[in-house]
Amino acid sequence: MGVSSTPQMSRAPPPDGGWGWVVLFSCFIVTGFSYAFPKAVSVYFTELMKDFGVGYSDTAWISSIMLAMLYGSGPVSSIMVNKFGCRPVMLVGGLLASAGMVGASFTTNIIELYLTAGVLTGLGLALNFQPSLIMLGSYFDKRRPIANGLSAAGSPVFLSILSPLGQLLVDKYGWRGGFLIMGGLLLNCCVCGAVMRPLETRVRKRENEMEMEDVNAQELKEMLPSRTKMSEQEKDRMKIATQKKKKLLDFSVLRNRGLVIYIIAKFIVVLGLFVPTILLVNFAKDQGVPDREAAFLLSIIGFIDIFARPTCGLVASLKWMRPKIVYFFSLALLFNGLTDVCSAQVTAYKDLVIFCVFFGLSYGMVGSLQFEVLMGIVGRDGFPSALGLVLLVEAIGVLIGPPSAGRLVDAFKNYELVFYMAGAELITAGLVLAICSFCCLRHSKTKDTSSQEEENIGRPRRDLNDNQNDRKNNE
Repeated sequence: MGVSSTPQMSRAPPPDGGWGWVVLFSCFIVTGFSYAFPKAVSVYFTELMKDFGVGYSDTAWISSIMLAMLYGSGPVSSIMVNKFGCRPVMLVGGLLASAGMVGASFTTNIIELYLTAGVLTGLGLALNFQPSLIMLGSYFDKRRPIANGLSAAGSPVFLSILSPLGQLLVDKYGWRGGFLIMGGLLLNCCVCGAVMRPLETRVRKRENEMEMEDVNAQELKEMLPSRTKMSEQEKDRMKIATQKKKKLLDFSVLRNRGLVIYIIAKFIVVLGLFVPTILLVNFAKDQGVPDREAAFLLSIIGFIDIFARPTCGLVASLKWMRPKIVYFFSLALLFNGLTDVCSAQVTAYKDLVIFCVFFGLSYGMVGSLQFEVLMGIVGRDGFPSALGLVLLVEAIGVLIGPPSAGRLVDAFKNYELVFYMAGAELITAGLVLAICSFCCLRHSKTKDTSSQEEENIGRPRRDLNDNQNDRKNNE
């Protein structure tokens, strides 16, 4: 008949526009704070080293812990989103991020700074970042690569703003006043969370209206009494069905070989991806570059990154590129790694500017493609759980990468080894992703073609049997 016995809870199709543009702008802001904030905090490192009497590796732990919480809280964020929804989780995350930086302005030792600016602010950023990506994926499908590129551009825009702003605040108010003001700015994440309107409730109304229109008056008279009697049972069935379907964290996504390859590659990536940006300002200051000009280097990376991410998103949205986006991502990783290796011996300010231009371009390509590749591998339904698991694995790499680079600087007083290490890790990740994906895809293609051949071989036999049966029937 026109109406099914049990109503179905289907997701809304992505509108690819409308309120999605508001969601995209909010995701732009959240991504900017989430990725740029841990790097922009490095502007305060020199003052923190003087006040607390610590070295490079100790101060690098602040950014490292913040990034580790951003990534490591992925499963927690996935569970909370599946249970409470994106909007409440983002509102709580904005409050936690702000409270962490406000509390950090009153700390008296480096351990307290780890707990406030590192753990609390990092957790708050994580509770904003992942839900915003999930909402972006639910609002966009055909335009998703462009939407991902535009939202990812928030990172360079905020980096180009927060880095000089942080240096200005340090000069005028000290690091404590700067942390306090930064904590106030993070309250904007709550505003971004407030506009994350879910799609699910709107679809249920449309489905019910379409079902009512499809059924004629005669069927309604016959079915309305029975439906009123069965309404309570249908509600119970719906509750049980949704509880079964809605898992807090779905580990079955790990059966996808493409996802496993992606996780391994991303773990290697985060070991070295953030190292140059975290240590760049201190490296320039050690070379005799004035404080403001050193902070401006991060702004150069940000300016180039602003144009690189949307442009890369446009290229990734092309029909012939979307099936090959994994290899495009591998190319971006190789480009970024070669930039680090080729710039390992740079010391002059002009050469540092050139490095920042190429690094911003390659870094923007990586940032624009990473989540689009993940969405393409696992799909829309598996993305929340897959993202949480990927971020958890990346958290381990983030905890190892920047502090180990700081240890190298403290031990050898040489930044050259750091750039070589970071570049080698990015090159290795690009090769692993490209080679393993190619072998995996080729294996799956041969498997599909062999199954199709078996079906084609079986078809003539079935046709012969059908012809023989027809002849017997005619006789």
